[in-house]
Amino acid sequence: MQILFVLSSLFRFKDSRMEDVWLVDFYAPWCGYCKKLEPIWKEVGAELTRSGSPVRVGKMDGTAYSGVASEFGVRGYPTIKLLKGELAYNYKGPRTKDDIIEFANRVAGPAVRSLPSRQMFEHVLKRHSVLFLYVGGESPLKEKYTEVASELIVYTYFFSASEDVLPESVTLHELPSVVVFKDGTYFTYDGVCLDQELFFLCVSGKLVAIAVTDERDPTDSLMLSCRDFQFGHMEGNDYINSLIMGEVSVPSIIILNTSNEQYFVPAEPVEDLEQLLRFFSSVLDGSAPAFGGDGIFQRIKRVAYDARSTIMSVFRSSPLLGCFLFGLPLGVISLMCYGICTAESDDDTELMKRDGFTDEEEEEGEEEEQQRLTAGAEGEEEEDAEKIEQKSPTEKKVD
Repeated sequence: MQILFVLSSLFRFKDSRMEDVWLVDFYAPWCGYCKKLEPIWKEVGAELTRSGSPVRVGKMDGTAYSGVASEFGVRGYPTIKLLKGELAYNYKGPRTKDDIIEFANRVAGPAVRSLPSRQMFEHVLKRHSVLFLYVGGESPLKEKYTEVASELIVYTYFFSASEDVLPESVTLHELPSVVVFKDGTYFTYDGVCLDQELFFLCVSGKLVAIAVTDERDPTDSLMLSCRDFQFGHMEGNDYINSLIMGEVSVPSIIILNTSNEQYFVPAEPVEDLEQLLRFFSSVLDGSAPAFGGDGIFQRIKRVAYDARSTIMSVFRSSPLLGCFLFGLPLGVISLMCYGICTAESDDDTELMKRDGFTDEEEEEGEEEEQQRLTAGAEGEEEEDAEKIEQKSPTEKKVD
């Protein structure tokens, strides 16, 4: 059993700290919750040993070694941390054997796991309600994805695969891409605010209460949890504005329902705790008006909003490029419209040509016909005069 009682092996722990993966329970002798965790902790150590896990399990009296506890940010007991190289991951899940072991195996492994075959992909997809997958080769997006995975692996798994692994029903317009599989469908992300989007998907199943502030205190934790809400805060309102397709003032409170994409905002500014609790209660009992959603109108609005945002961002970053990208198609469309409008008159001209004449040719033809008639009349008069001259004197007398 790989239970390490650090009281007699503190130097051994420090020496192997960076080389091994450690799952450590920081406890206090007087803590009742720590005593309840002790038998479960022994079972965790025994199970990880039997399974051949590389994770080494230990426990440390945080009151006796306060310097080490302070180094890893221990502020209460019991605190379970997985130490992996320079990183220390805090466990916040249920204190059961299965949940702790699943956490240890997930975080101890690579931040991004590879899926070599379609069969493996389908197996993993069935086991996870939310599946994050990077598709493509080496790129800056993959570096960002790996960075985010290293931070959020405490909540879920992250995978990578080639495009051949995906089923035919999944169509990607460009590579590389990050694909999120959730609720029988999938979404693609381009890496902008990737960590925030993954955060919202990871906490699916609860209402997410977000405090939108000017800046975030780095000493605060990312999330707090309760039975009905997941709490967090966010610096600036740019991401929230794009999420709700509206404008949120700073500071403010917004509650997101990740299951149906609805959101709730207070009817008036929240100035004290009593107002905040009333707002939360109104959301839970259904009396608070809900905005947004995933209906057809909201989807159309989302398409229009994304198109407008894209156009505005292009013009803000490079006005000349924006004029070229959007001016060129407009010019082509204008030429096409002009061609359609003038096509009818061209057809009439072609029809007249097929009949034999244009308007000018008809006028020339009439003039030539008139000249022929005139010339014919003059020729007849000359013939009559010649005949008269050729008559004999007797015939002239008779005439």
